[in-house]
Amino acid sequence: MSVLLVGISHRSAPVSVLEKIAITETDRPKLTDKMLASSHVSEAMIVSTCNRIEVYAVVDAFHPALGEIGELLTKHSGLPLPELTKHAYVRYAEAAAEHLFAVASGLDSMVVGEQQVLSQIRAAYAASDAQQAAGRTLHELAQHALRVGKRVHSETGIDRAGASVVSVALDRARMVLGPLAGRTALVLGAGAMGGLAVAQLARGGAAQILVVNRTLEKAQRLANTATTMHGVPAEAIEMDRLAEAMAAADVVVTCTGAVGAVVTLADVHRALAAKTGSEELVICDLGLPRDVDHAVAGLPGVTVIDMETLQRDPSAGAAADDTAAARTIVADELAKYLAGQRMAEVTPTVAALRQMAADVVEAELLRLDSRLPGLESTERDEVARTVRRVVDKLLHAPTVRVKQLASTPGGDSYAEALRELFELKPGAAQAVAAPMEISALQGELADDFTAAHPGDEQGHTA
Repeated sequence: MSVLLVGISHRSAPVSVLEKIAITETDRPKLTDKMLASSHVSEAMIVSTCNRIEVYAVVDAFHPALGEIGELLTKHSGLPLPELTKHAYVRYAEAAAEHLFAVASGLDSMVVGEQQVLSQIRAAYAASDAQQAAGRTLHELAQHALRVGKRVHSETGIDRAGASVVSVALDRARMVLGPLAGRTALVLGAGAMGGLAVAQLARGGAAQILVVNRTLEKAQRLANTATTMHGVPAEAIEMDRLAEAMAAADVVVTCTGAVGAVVTLADVHRALAAKTGSEELVICDLGLPRDVDHAVAGLPGVTVIDMETLQRDPSAGAAADDTAAARTIVADELAKYLAGQRMAEVTPTVAALRQMAADVVEAELLRLDSRLPGLESTERDEVARTVRRVVDKLLHAPTVRVKQLASTPGGDSYAEALRELFELKPGAAQAVAAPMEISALQGELADDFTAAHPGDEQGHTA
């Protein structure tokens, strides 16, 4: 069983495509269930952020699983398979692990080094685990990825370029409005991104923060956080008063995760009509799909900063030295992870060998009982202990050494030799199959859905 990754991100697709394939919190369990219904998928986890959708699946066959996941994403997004293929990337086995470690480190983020992706990976794993869709393989992969991300952020300065997409968006807002200190800000959405926006606005010296959310209770919790933790006066406002709240604001940050536009052209028209003075209204639309009606960007006096704008922002990069240091950590942790996986693969073989030895010992002791029925129990026990000690000592060195050798590249061959030498039956203790040789496979198939759909017109390598 190996991990298959199928993804689409800001690096491989425009915002218009990301909007169509966006997976909401409501969609995630449904899609996960459909994946698990496949005979080729045993575990599944979906990482869904403002600029990426990635499916991690533990599969027993590359082609059939890739085809089924591709069909599910096609049906979910409504995109024709060739269009989806054009923007998708595929990683398999150790390449999938390496990619997740890079994502957790912020190396693959729109704003290199941003830390929010760590909480998003944690949430993805928690959702998968709650749905009983994460087994041993995804548990170990996700937990190791989170450790890698924490290590990168603690040992490098990769996050110096910017804490998040929110910080870069607010920097762009300052270009239009000047300093945000003393201004009124509106945050639309009370999720993780909304909490990050509140924190960034507070650091920027906002005089007041208005929090709007469909659920007023959540808006009140975030407003209370703004006041108690950040010392900024904040107010929770009902969704039907959105236009009124925008009229009082200088900058708006939207991050709802809703499927359709939440800020309509009519809302902004009403807000502008109620505004006093000629100050420009800046709207940072961080939703995916977009929270703001496309037409709003054409209104005089309104500047919309969306994900497409941020994709082109030069400040989204991190310093070359910090990036290189982060990549070194990722490579180091990947080697440790793969060594651990190889050692785990040889464990069933070692267990089978020890079980076979135990069976031989028991058979010989029974044979001794039949030949020497008058043997005293104390004498028999001493003989049994002696025989077991001899067997343990004989097996100790080869079993320890095979585990050590298994952690090296190609180490699975040592376990195979052990099985061959001792004639261990495959069913004695299920040995994990050696990882598939994928160097040639990736050259032909990675990043290409058409491998699973020979009739399709074209593929894409991201």
